[in-house]
Amino acid sequence: MFNDMKVRKSSTPEEVRKHKKAVLFCLNEDKKTIIPGEGKEILVGDVGQTGHDPYTTFVKMQPDKDCRYALYDTAYETKESEKEDLVFIFWAPENAPLKSKRICASYKDAVKKTLTGIKHELQANGYEEVKDRCTLAEKLGGSAVISLEGKPL
Repeated sequence: MFNDMKVRKSSTPEEVRKHKKAVLFCLNEDKKTIIPGEGKEILVGDVGQTGHDPYTTFVKMQPDKDCRYALYDTAYETKESEKEDLVFIFWAPENAPLKSKRICASYKDAVKKTLTGIKHELQANGYEEVKDRCTLAEKLGGSAVISLEGKPL
C-alpha cells in the first residue's frame, strides 16, 4: 500500500481516482500486527465527489480514544512551487488508554523504517493540534508554506 502511494504510475483519469490520498493503520486484535483500518482511507476520486477538503475529512477519521499510524499524501504550495509529499502521522490522543499509547509508541520506529523515503513526520496528541493545518504546514516547510490542499494558510 505504501509503495502504491509513493509511486504514482497511474496515467488514466480512472487510475488517478483510485490513488490513495490517505490511509489509517491500526493494530490488529492481538496487538502484534499493523493493518490498514477497515474503511479508513480516502481516495483521490472521493475528494472531488464529496466536495470536502481531504485534510478535514482525514482529521475527522481519527479516533477519539485510540492510537493510529497514518500516511497522508499532501499537496501544498510554497512561495516557490507546488509540491506533493507523503507524511507519516502518529496519532496518540490524550484519551487513548495508556497501554495502547505504549504499544503504538514502541512500534513507531519500526513502522517508520519500513516507509523509506518519507521526509515528513507529524505526531499529534489531539484534534486541537491538527484541525487548523498549521501544525502540518510547519512540518512541511514552516512559513514557506502558503497553502495546503488548495486552501490558503
